Amino acid sequence: MLVDTHCHLNFDSFNNDRETVLERARQAGVERILNPGVDLATSQEAVNLAATTPEVFAAVGVHPNDALTWGDDTPDKLRELAKHPKVIAIGEIGLDYYRDETPHDIQKWVFRQQLSLAGEVGLPVVIHVRNPNLQDRQATADVLHILSVWLSELAKVGSPLEDDPGVLHSFSDDEDAARQAIQMNFRIGVTGPVTFRNALVLQRVAGSIPLDRLLIETDAPFLTPHPYRGQRNEPSYVRFVAEKIGQIRSLSYEVITEATSTNAKRLFNW
Repeated sequence: MLVDTHCHLNFDSFNNDRETVLERARQAGVERILNPGVDLATSQEAVNLAATTPEVFAAVGVHPNDALTWGDDTPDKLRELAKHPKVIAIGEIGLDYYRDETPHDIQKWVFRQQLSLAGEVGLPVVIHVRNPNLQDRQATADVLHILSVWLSELAKVGSPLEDDPGVLHSFSDDEDAARQAIQMNFRIGVTGPVTFRNALVLQRVAGSIPLDRLLIETDAPFLTPHPYRGQRNEPSYVRFVAEKIGQIRSLSYEVITEATSTNAKRLFNW
């Protein structure tokens, strides 16, 4: 069994062949796909797609680059969407200091609002973190701090989310950041760049973190793995991520797919 724990199937680049893409995923053995929203409209689209496609599940949330779309009624609308039985997470949410399209204080406020919502509805979170460059890791530092405060709040009320709160998706940071996230019980999502020859830091992360903390994903249509780098990504390509991690860890493809599928099932309860 393969799973793709992050894929934007509702995006326009799949409009002409979405069902064909899904069929290729099925043929590749992909049995579960998580489709997160990035704003209210795409969250609704993710729910609609999940409602009509057995292997697709949804996350609902507002991406940091879309944080300026947040309105007074956004929490209530997200709360209502989260009631759907195929909504299994809040996301993708977090901080993005790379594109820097939204003031950092607004990003942080919207991030905290959605963490509170996740705690309220009892759903894990899908976290987006992007730094300006390898030297400036302020987004990572801010995300980890905000998450630590949130986890302390969860502990005060005895929330079971404290034990399995979510995933840092499409991880692009170093081993130290991965260790800090894992110490807070988060899982690490690895995407196509792990297959790139120059992705030595990410390969070290993928090779060193505990296997039970690892998830695999495509983030399709972005971050296409080798050998299709430069083309549109799709869920069937998650197998290349699994194969590369197996090579890095000197483990079989079957061991990696079984472990990552089990990890995803424990986190998302799908």
